[in-house]
Amino acid sequence: MTDPSRSATIWGGGMSARIDADGAQLMTLDDDAAGPLLWDGDPQFWTGRSPILFPVIGCVAGNAYRLDGREYPMTKHGFARDNRFALDMVAADRARFTLTENARPGADYPFAFALSLTYALDEGGLSMTAHIANRGDRPMPASFGFHPALRWPLPYGGEREDHAVVFADAEPEPIRRLNPDGLLRDERIATPVDGDTLIPRDAMFAEDALIFDALRSRRVLFGVPGRTRLEVGFDDFSVLGIWTKPGAPFLCIEPWQGIADPVGFDGDIFAKPGIMAIAPDDTRTLTMTIRKRPV
Repeated sequence: MTDPSRSATIWGGGMSARIDADGAQLMTLDDDAAGPLLWDGDPQFWTGRSPILFPVIGCVAGNAYRLDGREYPMTKHGFARDNRFALDMVAADRARFTLTENARPGADYPFAFALSLTYALDEGGLSMTAHIANRGDRPMPASFGFHPALRWPLPYGGEREDHAVVFADAEPEPIRRLNPDGLLRDERIATPVDGDTLIPRDAMFAEDALIFDALRSRRVLFGVPGRTRLEVGFDDFSVLGIWTKPGAPFLCIEPWQGIADPVGFDGDIFAKPGIMAIAPDDTRTLTMTIRKRPV
């Protein structure tokens, strides 16, 4: 039997979702009529499903960040995904999970914070909303990202190779890539998007994610054109990562507010590209949506 303090299952709008308190991670997202929409975490490829990225995105140089002349250890994508959140609200169609500094062992992030994740289902689909509150008396540096792995192919018909990511606008700007240490390369490369359409191919991901940091769009359609697709919306985010492991049956569409350390970066965390400086007693709110779009 599932421990009710460890997970929540919600329903609405012809979908259901289960969220685990460990990492406040979305574990399942099902279309009642078509089947699973979220990757199942098969360890053959990747055990993640939809980890929460906080308080950094990607890697920091030397696995440590600098603040006020000191270094603090920090793992890739931060610590939120490795901690148990409190399930502090659950209803039929929504649930909220919260992590505070009091739940954090050690002193690798010396800030008083509360990170709440609210998941809600309605006729429009799934919304995932992060509230990042600074409870301290000094500015707090933070990045945040969602990392959902959508099934590829989706259960709406069509082969894997028929799927496309269609951006709301044309995306002609060059993109960024990571080096073998997970740091952001200086050089930009030509976008693989043709007009507004990306046809994902395994070879594109041999060097990790495609990183769009000069993005015009704030939503994409994923699926087979001419069939039901998923619309992913990310109005509150400035960067989009798209990633898979070559050959894996999932595609991660990842809105980020923040980015990995650039190669050679050794500055204070507040100088890190994309960092949010959250004022004392302030809260930043960022929402991602996943909606079903029939033909």
